Amino acid sequence: MTSVAVIGGGISGLVAAYRLRQRLGPDAVIMMVEASGRVGGKLRTTQLAGDGVDVGAEAFIARRPEVPALLAELGLSDQIVAPAGVRPLIWSGATLHPLPGGTLMGIPAGPESMAGLVDEQTLARIAAEPGVPLDWRPGSDTDVATLVGSRFGEQVVRRSVDPLLGGVYSGLSDSIGVRAALPTLAAALDRGAASLSAAVAEAMPEPKPGPVFGGLRDGYGVLLDALKERAAATVLRADASGLSRSPGGTGWWIDPVGRVDGVVLAVPAPSLAALLSEVAPVASAAAAQIPLASSVVVALALADAAPLPQNSGILVATGESVRAKAFTLSSRKWPHLAERGGALVRASFGRFGDADIVDAPDAELVAAARADLETVTGLRVDPVDAVVQRWHGGLPQYGPGHLDRVQVIEESIGALPGLAVAGALLHGVGVPACVAAATTAATTVAEQMAR
Repeated sequence: MTSVAVIGGGISGLVAAYRLRQRLGPDAVIMMVEASGRVGGKLRTTQLAGDGVDVGAEAFIARRPEVPALLAELGLSDQIVAPAGVRPLIWSGATLHPLPGGTLMGIPAGPESMAGLVDEQTLARIAAEPGVPLDWRPGSDTDVATLVGSRFGEQVVRRSVDPLLGGVYSGLSDSIGVRAALPTLAAALDRGAASLSAAVAEAMPEPKPGPVFGGLRDGYGVLLDALKERAAATVLRADASGLSRSPGGTGWWIDPVGRVDGVVLAVPAPSLAALLSEVAPVASAAAAQIPLASSVVVALALADAAPLPQNSGILVATGESVRAKAFTLSSRKWPHLAERGGALVRASFGRFGDADIVDAPDAELVAAARADLETVTGLRVDPVDAVVQRWHGGLPQYGPGHLDRVQVIEESIGALPGLAVAGALLHGVGVPACVAAATTAATTVAEQMAR
């Protein structure tokens, strides 16, 4: 009887197990090894004031096909909801500013979009940038802060780029590489763009109709439950402490599972490095170079009368006095949440290299969320309910050279039949990218086992 182990029970592991069940049929033994005992990983829907609310990821990129297609397969298309047509704000210089339009992840193509957010000297520098020689070697990489700061100045980095990249990676632009996070910008630079302004203008995506993001009416929990049911995997609460080729060279041996025919590793980078240390030491070394950022979400349920700004959220520039890095004004952003009555706000804390606040007591985190919300909105709120969700090692940092490290991992694993890797450490931290990587990993393992 065919047996497969999926190590890691996050969205990547669940999708991999579901795809393996599709490929291998009802008789295959599929085991999921998850140390926490809870499947879903960094996706979680929990109760707040009597209703479900997501305290991990809350949205997906609607213009990518993976999540809508998966929901359709599972009969959950009616769960898809779109956000309201409101934009976020940026808290910078102790003042709220509109989020600049016409930028590439906060990087402008000209000074107009930065007006009001940066000073006149910086605006003049952006305007003059096309006349400054650009030194870019095709195929090279650097962190986003170095590139943008050297061309447009520090204010653009800290007030525009950091808030947007922080929302994706829980890091600063200092820890994020251009080539992995902004591939279209890197491609424009490689093609010989004469300036950063020109490269940004070339890399900007074409406007498309329809919402950029989507969400699930009842939260990601409905997707996790459906995947768990359809995968019909046996969940083992344990740490996978060792991986080796089984005696005779056919299949794999995993402690504490035993022998299996195939393995999908859907774990964070440090765990991947440990599991691969003997069977793929080169890949292990590459995975060990991918650091993780920790963060915490504080979800607040407010009374009906809370007059929140008519915006989807508030991003916080680097260097501000507030401790939060962002607020999602959930009941403004999502009409289906507004329909419940009351108001919902999510405060996010913790960045790469500055994660001490993640382990602060719940009461301190709730107090910080209330105080920071009052600072940026002027509203003194008294929540009717609050939930604190910590995400230790929640997001990998795609630093300079990240794509090279991923290539090393995938090429090394590709030489080991019956073994594949999935997860946010590969080709994107969002849910669609994780679904795509997990589908590829499961397909690879299933096809190799069939040979």
